Amino acid sequence: MTTSDSASAPPPAKSAALASFERMLASGKDSALLRFSIGNEYAKANDWPSAVEPLAKAVAMDPQFTAAWKVYARALQENGRPREALAAYRTGIDVAARKGDRQAEKEMQVFARRIERALGDG
Repeated sequence: MTTSDSASAPPPAKSAALASFERMLASGKDSALLRFSIGNEYAKANDWPSAVEPLAKAVAMDPQFTAAWKVYARALQENGRPREALAAYRTGIDVAARKGDRQAEKEMQVFARRIERALGDG
């Protein structure tokens, strides 16, 4: 997208939940769950570029946050960063395995294998 394209296109409307989460963050509240919630709202709106940063902060704040790893890896992939996405999925798979979260582990394994095949690493 060029600068003129972004200047002429209105930004996507924020959900009420996203606006509320961002107000909480601006008021000084901060947590891995809040960062995940912000990133997840952007992901729901398919605003993947905006999702990456809050999700990266969520996993940095709580490296054991399985759901955050899953959405963070997806956001990286949607932003054309497959190797970083694969690394995030692998970390998320390890976290899910340690926590016994078999469903998340299996889902992330499927996505990781797709990236490996696409990269020729599988």
